[in-house]
Amino acid sequence: MPQGFETTEFKARLTGAQSRMNAADLDAILLTTEPDIRYFTGYLTRFWESPCRPWFLVLPRSGDPIAVIPSIGAALMARTWITDIRTWRAPDLEDDGISLLAETLRDLGPRIGTPSGLQSHLRMPLGDFARLNAALPQPIGADADILRSLRLVKSEAEIEKIKTACQIATRAFDRVPEIARIGQPLAPVFRDFQRLCLDEGADWVPYLAGAAAPGGYGDVISPADDRPLEAGDVLMLDTGLVHDGYFCDFDRNFAVGSPSPDVAAGHSRLIEATYAAFEAARPGATAAELFHVMDKIVTGGAGGSEAGRYGHGLGMNLTEWPSLIPTDHTPLVEGMVLTLEPGIELAPGRALVHEENIVIRANGAEWLSQPYGAEMIRV
Repeated sequence: MPQGFETTEFKARLTGAQSRMNAADLDAILLTTEPDIRYFTGYLTRFWESPCRPWFLVLPRSGDPIAVIPSIGAALMARTWITDIRTWRAPDLEDDGISLLAETLRDLGPRIGTPSGLQSHLRMPLGDFARLNAALPQPIGADADILRSLRLVKSEAEIEKIKTACQIATRAFDRVPEIARIGQPLAPVFRDFQRLCLDEGADWVPYLAGAAAPGGYGDVISPADDRPLEAGDVLMLDTGLVHDGYFCDFDRNFAVGSPSPDVAAGHSRLIEATYAAFEAARPGATAAELFHVMDKIVTGGAGGSEAGRYGHGLGMNLTEWPSLIPTDHTPLVEGMVLTLEPGIELAPGRALVHEENIVIRANGAEWLSQPYGAEMIRV
């Protein structure tokens, strides 16, 4: 693969999966989604944007993974470390790989699992999944959270890719004054910021959200419009750019002109909350504890905002397990990569959100994004 990982990285992941499979008495795990398949193979392609073909990877209890994929992907899969590649000509309106997949699974044993918990999904037609189950000795069950437990903790090679993505985004954020000024519509700012990300080394920018409004903004997920920036606005850009298959995910708030006193004070509290969570983020703490540390500062302990959480896991997906919410008691362990994302309501319909990326180390947290100062940069 052009960048990717050494084969030893993938074999270590497979060993971890197979050890857990033995403990859970699973004969194989069926994977159907892009990040799960890429996690074990390094198979990186934008061809997943096309929904017309299913793709399968089978992890046996022993031995190497088996790719069961459309023939159009065989040449690229052969460039990975995978050698057992079974193909069919797709799309096939009568049998889109199901017979080939069923044969592969039957040879491995009856106890098959697939990721089935929160934040997972099955990427194949429901009718085909029913046909597959009917062709097996027993229905496919859950994977005992094996994939989630593996992907929760990043290797040093993964962390380095996320850190590089953060560095690319930081350089792009530093250049925002080049593209944002009073009178400039928000939509061109969004397009220009994506260009800056690409200029600075992003492979692509699949996620960009933000807002610009006076004294704070009403939401953080709307697409850009053509309203021109005005003095007194807060401009927020939140990017999830990709470097070699791994995301960063953090935002920056900019003052258009001079920020109002309540905006400046609110932003300062967000930075305070982020730093407090950073100090609390160490092995043995929980996701819920980080939530409460930030919530005490931004709401006085009122229980959060309508956004629902103050951060999440990060890696091959823009958002991963866990969620920083009061009910998620996932313990933090060394190697977990998280976002810290507190939000504060300044007035009804006016809010600010701030986000940074960190990794949990043995003695505490390490910044992956370059932490923002308490004073907002002006454009």
